[in-house]
Amino acid sequence: MTLSASERALILSLWPKIAPQVNDLGGEALDRLFLSFPLTKTYFPHLDLSQGSADIKNYGGKVMNALGNAANHLDHLDASLSTLSDLLPHKLRVDPGNFERLNQVIQNVLAIHLPKEFSAETQAAWNKFFSEVSTVLTSK
Repeated sequence: MTLSASERALILSLWPKIAPQVNDLGGEALDRLFLSFPLTKTYFPHLDLSQGSADIKNYGGKVMNALGNAANHLDHLDASLSTLSDLLPHKLRVDPGNFERLNQVIQNVLAIHLPKEFSAETQAAWNKFFSEVSTVLTSK
C-alpha cells in the first residue's frame, strides 16, 4: 500500500500544526490508550502512568516525534523507524501489534484538536500512513 502524492501532501501539511504540541497531543493519546486498553499499561512499569503526568507527556511526545520523522521520510520508513522498531520489542517488550490501537487513539486526538485540518480525506491518508508504519514496526 503506497501513499499517493496527494496523500503524502495531506500528511505533511498537518505536521506543522502537530509539531508545536507533540507532548500534549501524544500525552493525551497515551492517556486515552491506557483508559481504553488498561492492559497496555503493563508495558510501561518504569513510567508514572497517572493521567497527565510528565512521563506520559514526554513519552507521548517521543512517539509523536517518531511519527513526524517517519512522515518526513516516507520513502525510507524502514530507516526512519529503525530505532523505534528495535526499541518496542527488544527494550520495552511492547508488542508492536498494539500500535494499531495507538494509531486509532492518535487519530481521535488529532480529529478533536484539529477538526478543520483533519478532514475525512486527511484521516484516510493518515490511516494509510499508520498502516504503513505498523507494517514496518511489526516486521521485526
